[in-house]
Amino acid sequence: MSGRPHCSELLDVDPDDASEELTEVVCLESELKDGQMMEVEVGRHNVLLVRSEGIYSAIGNQCTHYGAPLSKGVLSGHRVRCPWHGACFNIQTGDLEEFPGMDCLPCHTVKVENNKVYVSVNKKAARQTKRIKSMCSRVEGVIHTILLLGGGSASLVCAETLRQENFGGRIIMVSRDNLLPYDKTRLSKVMNVESDSILLRRMEFFHKYDIEVWLLKEAMSLDTKKKKVTFDDGSVQRYDQLLISTGCRAKGLECPGKDLENVKMLETPEDARQIHVACMGCHIVIVGTSFVGMEVASYMTDKASSVTVIGSSELPYQKTLGPEIGKVTMMMLAEKDVAFYMNDNVTEVRGENGKVKEVVLKSGTVIPADVLIVGIGVIPNSEFLQGTPIAMDSKSSVIVDKCMRTNVLEVFCGGDLATFPLTMAKDQRVNIGHWQMAQAHGRVAALNMLNIPTELNSVPYYWTVLLGKNIRYTGYGEGYTDIVVKGKVEEQKFLAFYIKDDEVIAAASLNYDPAVSAVAERFAAGNVITKKEAESDDLRWLKLKLS
Repeated sequence: MSGRPHCSELLDVDPDDASEELTEVVCLESELKDGQMMEVEVGRHNVLLVRSEGIYSAIGNQCTHYGAPLSKGVLSGHRVRCPWHGACFNIQTGDLEEFPGMDCLPCHTVKVENNKVYVSVNKKAARQTKRIKSMCSRVEGVIHTILLLGGGSASLVCAETLRQENFGGRIIMVSRDNLLPYDKTRLSKVMNVESDSILLRRMEFFHKYDIEVWLLKEAMSLDTKKKKVTFDDGSVQRYDQLLISTGCRAKGLECPGKDLENVKMLETPEDARQIHVACMGCHIVIVGTSFVGMEVASYMTDKASSVTVIGSSELPYQKTLGPEIGKVTMMMLAEKDVAFYMNDNVTEVRGENGKVKEVVLKSGTVIPADVLIVGIGVIPNSEFLQGTPIAMDSKSSVIVDKCMRTNVLEVFCGGDLATFPLTMAKDQRVNIGHWQMAQAHGRVAALNMLNIPTELNSVPYYWTVLLGKNIRYTGYGEGYTDIVVKGKVEEQKFLAFYIKDDEVIAAASLNYDPAVSAVAERFAAGNVITKKEAESDDLRWLKLKLS
């Protein structure tokens, strides 16, 4: 396509600093076998040393997502996968190959002499544990415009990928939020968070790479024939290519009293802060046992006077993690005096002086409440697509192929709004609202916009935090018929395999790292894990340090 002149790379390290290197012997050649990695120190710099196919390489050891030690992760071929949240990095270049990280790792020089392995670290580069991949900025005279609707991770990664691939045209990201793209996964885990601390990129970044960001602006209609979008302020913007990643919004209650003061939903950092303040020392009720609802309950255990959770199923996470794990998470919170009312629903919210006073359940139970937090699902932000030729499913999600293309030429969709074929689920169409998948959507959309044929092959990977404990999950477990558990769920140390048709389709763990990352690597490679293999006592393939 037109509008793709090559842009010179922007280097992160000044060439004049190249001589400022620190070199140390880190190990003997015999200490590291092929296919192994180890953490080493060069000066005070934490380095991951890897030997793969006889070649040594050295990169930063801290994952650029949340700082996990990659030496405790999973090495597979030419990449290492983070043990915590599944981000992957190329061991030779340090480049990010799988999300949820945003940045690459610093790369160091290795040489072997007289059976000794030397690593040289550039002092200036090593002061930073993250490296932004080389990107270009806009080229004067190139009018090709790519419009990104939505200010989340799919749009951000799409914009960055376009610049990394030397797209020199105009990029416009439009968000109805009043904030630059931020880490939404933090909102239910650290609710008193300052907005500035969770921004994924600062405004200087967008200025540097000529990515326009329009805030507090919402798309109202789309004309795919004329290639233009009309916004809520009456303005109109034409495009050459379009990414729709407007996401979803929280679904509210449909019952008397739903509009009372202190009925809250968690969507933005401001919502999180308001909930944090409103709940201190109060009686709170949470409707919904999704990951967000349970994380909020966990967060509030030492802040609210009482915490009550209402769930429509028998156990939390029943469809996703299964009854055994649901029961344990319930017990974990119950030990912190969280009360549960399961198999029930809210039928009325009673108030006094305009504020919540009581929550009435279908069972007839009446629960005192100062604050009611609603987390019962989401609604796709796709109303503005009604009347367009863009194909949507029965739930108003946008249907795309593996290249994130809609049925309309030059219109792409990604993030929570997209329904897409999942490779590891035999191309079953799915809608997955995971942070990491939205990022992958953005990258794949950008590459295909630039006529670089790329299919989505990412394996879903997500995590939740309860009382400081991390439950990790990979795969797509819908429709599982059996669970194989290693360890003991009741002791909060386990690995669960979800089985369908005698194959593992998903895995979840608590205190069993890096097992879920090892499973994710098997899925990513397209290798089947059989039920027999899951049931075996030989777990060496999981890279666990078994005694």
